[in-house]
Amino acid sequence: MLKISLDDLRPGGRRKPAAPEVRKWDGQDWAISVPQPEWNERNGEGACVLLPAEPGWYRIDITSGSPFAESGLSDKEAQVYHESGLAEPRAAMPHPAPFRLAEGTLWGYIADNGRTVIEPHYEYAEEFQPNGLAVVQRNGMAGLIDHTGRETVKPSFNYIGTFSEGSAPASDSKGYLLINEKGKPLTGRRYEYLNGLKDGRALFSRQIAEGKTRYGYLDREGREAIPPVYEDANEFSGCRALVKLQDNEFALIDTEGTVLHTYHFPYVGTPGDGLLPYQETENGRYGYIREDGSPAIAPQFTSALPFFEGRAVVNTAENFENGYGLIDASGRFIVQPGYEQIEQLGENVIALGVPLDPAQTYRGTVFSIANAETGAVLNAHPLRGVDRYSQGFASVYDEHETYMIDKTGRRAPGMPVVPGTGNLSFSGRLIRANVDQRTSYYNRDGVLVWSENTLITLRPPYAVQEIKFRPNFDYLVYYPVVKGIANPTVMESVNKRLKELSLPDSGTPAGERTSSYTGDFSVSFFRKNLLQLELQGYNYPFGAAHGMPTRIYTKIDLRSGVFYQLKDLFKPSVDYTGTLSDIVARQIKSDPQYSYVFPDAFKGIAPDQPFFVDADALYLYFNPYDIAPYAAGFPTFRIPFAQIMGLINTDGAFWRSFH
Repeated sequence: MLKISLDDLRPGGRRKPAAPEVRKWDGQDWAISVPQPEWNERNGEGACVLLPAEPGWYRIDITSGSPFAESGLSDKEAQVYHESGLAEPRAAMPHPAPFRLAEGTLWGYIADNGRTVIEPHYEYAEEFQPNGLAVVQRNGMAGLIDHTGRETVKPSFNYIGTFSEGSAPASDSKGYLLINEKGKPLTGRRYEYLNGLKDGRALFSRQIAEGKTRYGYLDREGREAIPPVYEDANEFSGCRALVKLQDNEFALIDTEGTVLHTYHFPYVGTPGDGLLPYQETENGRYGYIREDGSPAIAPQFTSALPFFEGRAVVNTAENFENGYGLIDASGRFIVQPGYEQIEQLGENVIALGVPLDPAQTYRGTVFSIANAETGAVLNAHPLRGVDRYSQGFASVYDEHETYMIDKTGRRAPGMPVVPGTGNLSFSGRLIRANVDQRTSYYNRDGVLVWSENTLITLRPPYAVQEIKFRPNFDYLVYYPVVKGIANPTVMESVNKRLKELSLPDSGTPAGERTSSYTGDFSVSFFRKNLLQLELQGYNYPFGAAHGMPTRIYTKIDLRSGVFYQLKDLFKPSVDYTGTLSDIVARQIKSDPQYSYVFPDAFKGIAPDQPFFVDADALYLYFNPYDIAPYAAGFPTFRIPFAQIMGLINTDGAFWRSFH
């Protein structure tokens, strides 16, 4: 007989596995049972499996005497989870973590103890999903890995969404599709829009004529179970979905597409708790109807949100102002209207928002926490951000720190309290903090387990230190400090300029600011003696539709401290701007990817044109609105060095700094 020990399956004194079941393959199935000796935890012997000395395939199935064994919890830890009301964590999965490196910011995964278990080589990495797979991104493409870091689906998709019911929506260059857990397409065609499966149906849209889009539903096999005949449609919930048949006609359908009820109104909204918001007349007031179409609450509101936990948020203010209140299913106000914002957080808790400055409502909102059943305030401490409840806790932040509140609306004892603003979320047995644009992990006792590195090692003696600057709620910048430059005076000069470039308008007092500003940096390129840093910024004027991003690349010679300009790359007296202008003009004219450029907007390359480099090419870029719409971002043109080698000063300091 062959004896196999099972003791190592639960290290650290945790409960050992019990009741192993062994079966042998008979050529068609695992039909042959192999008897095993009984094992008792108290007899002092280790758990084991006995296999007969006969060639063949054997399968060992292991169960456990503890319901928490799969998560790796000891009985004591399990009792803590049970008493706290927290959900039992599944078997430990690694946690995504960003690492700031000389190659830029790359993502890997850490274990519960903070140790790296999957090395950082992804541009982005998501949490592991319940099926044991995680979406990762490499070279701009998405793929899947398992908990060991093995790529089960090579990065080949533009996007992979959340798995549900055995599949996930994904997209490639042709459009959206459903894929299984092995990355195999389930759909025979691509779609313009596609959601994941809910109740065995996935909402999709398809253009059926010029300018005419219709919605339908796929089944689990990727077939069109309900053809695209609807002008608009919602996802299924409780095996029912609201669809729009035509103007002034909506319907509630089942998963076969059978019409359960029809509604002849200009607007009908998403069902919730058996009630649907609706408008009886075009541009009229909002009320609620029952699923059978009978009136429930007469139209009287200027806006009405779906019911949730027996209550709905409604607005009574005129002229697009905010006067939100909370009603029950009879239409009775639990919270009288007048709030700037009301958020239903779950667990019968709501957040009541009022303007930070009533005279300037666009400056932001502050929230208090209240009981949704009575409207009574539970916690009046002013909060600047609130999340919905998960596992009995909700993440909130004020102007100084981020933390959890419990179901009573008060700060949860023992949970992490993180300086800065952001959110906390459960990640297996850890708590993930995304605060002040940085990621960290804490255990459930609030102890820090892992945080992002603040020192980026380049090559001895060079490194870049991250410095955080946050003088007030509306201003947050991480700026670089270069270390290792031999001449202290040069190093001081370099860092002074980097700070100036990173901290625009940093001296404005908080009360006088008309916008918020965030800034960060990354190592864009490092080779030989050239350090290229990318300084990113985002200025958001209060009340504006959107902010304005900025991007500055600093090309620093680590020996001399010189910040190189575009002209430093070329031979003296050559017309480099003319040649570069001709190349860019040809790209705009011939390359379809630049079809977004405004007609006649490109006037040529300036002598001080924004640019950056890598080992093989020069990149010229423009700021938003310079030559293209805001949505185009920073139009960038790649010019291989080989194409302009005759113009480059290969003996110049700039070129030699990285060649």
